[in-house]
Amino acid sequence: MRYPVEDFTPEEQRLLAPHFTNLDRPVFALVNLPETVKGALFARYSRYSGTVRRLYLEEFAADASADGRPFDAEEGARAARLYERVFLGYGDDSIAQVGGAHVACEWVSNILTKVLQRGRLAAYLEQSTRYIPYDQELPGGGYRFYRDERLGPPFAAAMDELFAIYSRSLTALETWAAERWPRGEGEPEAAWRRSIRAKALDLLRGLLPAATLSHVGIYASGQAYEQLIMRLLASPLPEAREYGGMILTELQRVMPSFVARIDRPERGGEWISYLEARRERTERWVARLGLDRRGEGEGLPTVELLHVDGSEEDLLAACLFESASAPATEILSRIDVLDRSERAELLAAMVGERANRRHRPGRGFEALRYRFEIVSDYGAFRDLQRHRMLTCQWQPLGPDLGAGVPEEVYEAGLGGEFERGLEISHRQYERLRDEGEPELAPYALSLAYRIRYVLDLNAREAMHLVELRSGREGHPTYRAVAQAMHERIAAVHPGVAAAMSHVDSSAEPRLERILSEIRTHRKRAAAETAHPE
Repeated sequence: MRYPVEDFTPEEQRLLAPHFTNLDRPVFALVNLPETVKGALFARYSRYSGTVRRLYLEEFAADASADGRPFDAEEGARAARLYERVFLGYGDDSIAQVGGAHVACEWVSNILTKVLQRGRLAAYLEQSTRYIPYDQELPGGGYRFYRDERLGPPFAAAMDELFAIYSRSLTALETWAAERWPRGEGEPEAAWRRSIRAKALDLLRGLLPAATLSHVGIYASGQAYEQLIMRLLASPLPEAREYGGMILTELQRVMPSFVARIDRPERGGEWISYLEARRERTERWVARLGLDRRGEGEGLPTVELLHVDGSEEDLLAACLFESASAPATEILSRIDVLDRSERAELLAAMVGERANRRHRPGRGFEALRYRFEIVSDYGAFRDLQRHRMLTCQWQPLGPDLGAGVPEEVYEAGLGGEFERGLEISHRQYERLRDEGEPELAPYALSLAYRIRYVLDLNAREAMHLVELRSGREGHPTYRAVAQAMHERIAAVHPGVAAAMSHVDSSAEPRLERILSEIRTHRKRAAAETAHPE
């Protein structure tokens, strides 16, 4: 392919080289530039007839230091002014999507992690309770749980006792698991030991309280951060408001123009007030309708398919649409004359040969939607809530839906200790609630307590979620949820369920992580062989 190639003088090349990965191709990356400068460059893209490299030379290069090094800490006053003129003057929110930042939020509770990760258009990484033990005290003393004067001294004492139970049980469970699943022939010892540790951590994570501290890494655009910060500042949770303020402060250092509207009373102030008022009005109607009284619940996780939107015929028509030259109504009429076997053949062709679960069909599968109401333990909810391409709504965490103790914990002789930990957790919840702190009470509850939530997703995302979360290496609780979702889909759309060919429906107790750990061990060994020190 032929494309125009710009000629740059030696001086222009010197100015461009530190900030553009190449100067002679039409695809390149912007580097060593503040986010405001990158945002301002792209903000001008739609109103500038030339290329972005030429734009940089004409309107931005003068703000760089003389030797072409990155901009100084003030990000270039010219770039900031230009960005704000386009973004605030024209009101084009899409401009706020072209700059991003990495922000680390450390020592946040498991309650706050769900608030941080609620936004769709961002990337999140969180410490995993499957790989990190919480049995050691922090360097400054005390276990890893959220502390606040409003929680009171009884809360801290109860959490210390809960973590002490967790710590003692972890050692005992590892010993039991090593005897229950002895190292097999050909299994590397290091991989086996890691899988034993992961099994013990899996079984005990339900003891950990929602106050357990974690770390969350976020990468998001300026627009996504603006929404996140306003959601945090409007939250009734003190921890959320505190972190919202800290995130805003840090982003004002690295991309101030992207979050400039938040501090403005007529913009961010009004928006935050709207979010607060909306929540308060909703809560008043919930009380007026008597919907604030919790029901009792017990037993295994429950998965109910509340609503289905669309049919398999709609899915087939949507799959054919992009390759056809006929309107949607004609495509549907042609499908109507096919018999069941022909429709099955057509669906199989649309799905294709899926060598692994990452091979997914096209957007035609988005023509179907499923709305599930699920009751599972909070630990499983934490994992399922992290899926971005769906709608997740959840009710407040409370004790009334009960809690579950893994059968293998009973087999290990630790069921009584686990139950004692749950009771300690429950008592602290009731104390905080009765003392007028309903927003803080969930901090006390262990992750084994159940929560009710809704997942609303299309068939394409359902394929991704169900196949991923039913995998043999997953946590048993969310595996059960994913398997039940697959069964409900099969009851209404058997062809769609059959296309989910990488669902693992097995349920026997096992050492979930052993295969993954062996694969990791082999990769490390191969890397060491290829690149010896």
